[in-house]
Amino acid sequence: MARDKVKKPRFGWALTGSGHYFKECLAVMQRLPDLDVFVSKAAAEVIRMYKQDLALPDGTRIFKDTTASAVPVGGFYYGVYHTLVVAPATSNTVAKAVAGISDNLATNVFAQAGKCRVPAIVFACDTAPEMDTEAPKGMVKVYPRRIDLENTERLRSFDDTTVVESLGDLEAAVEARLRWLKSSCS
Repeated sequence: MARDKVKKPRFGWALTGSGHYFKECLAVMQRLPDLDVFVSKAAAEVIRMYKQDLALPDGTRIFKDTTASAVPVGGFYYGVYHTLVVAPATSNTVAKAVAGISDNLATNVFAQAGKCRVPAIVFACDTAPEMDTEAPKGMVKVYPRRIDLENTERLRSFDDTTVVESLGDLEAAVEARLRWLKSSCS
């Protein structure tokens, strides 16, 4: 697919194996036009554990982590995506991103977005020394490790990457990209 054949660039959204604001992230996704969803193997497990239905807008394409080379990342090379959202992002995903490891669909799309200068929004799960998060059976208290917090900080220094810490911040970052999209298409 050549860059000039892309009629309307899309949002890419990578789901990882986190339940942190998972349902709320799905609600944000439901409001987006022209969306492709990248579902890691761990995310597929979370969808089942949290008993969620991926009721997404018409035209949404879903790519599952079924290939060793993460074939779906090719769209980043050809201008298919204007924005990548990784939300919610596990400490594992953040650590791999910081270390440059791309061994699953979520980390592969993040790496390719960076290589293709596609802006990324990452809703990191581990952002404070003590947090409340939703587990499949209700709210629990978690205590992110120092390395998790350090990796989140390191990710903030990446070019074209916005790290958000709350659902409100995620919604604001996505809205900013929608405004950018509207103004760039005018």
